[in-house]
Amino acid sequence: MDRYKKTKIVSILGILANIFLLIIKGIIGVISNSRSMIADAFNSAGDIFSSVMTYIGNKISSKEADEDHNLGHGKAEYIYSLLISLGMITLSLNEIKNSTLSIIKHKELTFSIWLVVVCITTIIIKFLLYLYTKNEYKKTKNILILANSKDHRNDCLITTLNLLSIVLSKEGLYFIDGIAGILISMWILLTGINIFKESYDVLMDKSIDENTKNEVLKIIDRHKEVLKVNHFNSTPVGYKYQISFTIFVDGNLSTFESHNIANTLEREIEKEVEEIYLSVIHVNPMNIK
Repeated sequence: MDRYKKTKIVSILGILANIFLLIIKGIIGVISNSRSMIADAFNSAGDIFSSVMTYIGNKISSKEADEDHNLGHGKAEYIYSLLISLGMITLSLNEIKNSTLSIIKHKELTFSIWLVVVCITTIIIKFLLYLYTKNEYKKTKNILILANSKDHRNDCLITTLNLLSIVLSKEGLYFIDGIAGILISMWILLTGINIFKESYDVLMDKSIDENTKNEVLKIIDRHKEVLKVNHFNSTPVGYKYQISFTIFVDGNLSTFESHNIANTLEREIEKEVEEIYLSVIHVNPMNIK
């Protein structure tokens, strides 16, 4: 199964699971007037949005390269992960405001065993989804799956905090519910900011990381015919990179010999370095005294 089919399954499972959780959290949160549960319900609404964006972004990015998009449609993954992050940031800021107001106005929740049941159900579902998406990300390196995986992980921690606040409210510590709502929302906010940064870096053509660049340079070093390397550039293409650089070789070599060195390098780099989608090598002659 290719990475796009895997991502499609991840998004569909996320949509179905989060619709179910949104319904039960929303109903119980409103009935009990729990700010932390309502914040958790907003989080599930954001997760539905994230899964829908994952589905759409994956569908677009799976398209082959064409005359208008010579390097394919891979950056669609990052455009839609950027939208996911903006949705998370907006929802979290709104709920921080609501939770703060609930503390100021001394709003109390009505304890119910169903609050506990919903929390435990959420933790189990989200933990299973986290394990699944984490494993799929390792196989696909798709940032959309990574965003979903982080969402599921965060939801486990968030709902655990929610559960703690509900239990404490039974002891009369009602303000804990509002504090938990704020902490949950701040966690969503930070996650959204991190995803935004990752997506923004790729869309702004952030250079390849130093470790990957060093892997490429080590492959070049194996070829003693290469006397010098410069003009090393990289451009993100979806979840991989296109690189280009210039090599200098003995000017006495024939055109065929010098370009054969470049062709060999290109094949080795693309085979050995997983992050490289395409390598373009320019060849310049150098005078050997």
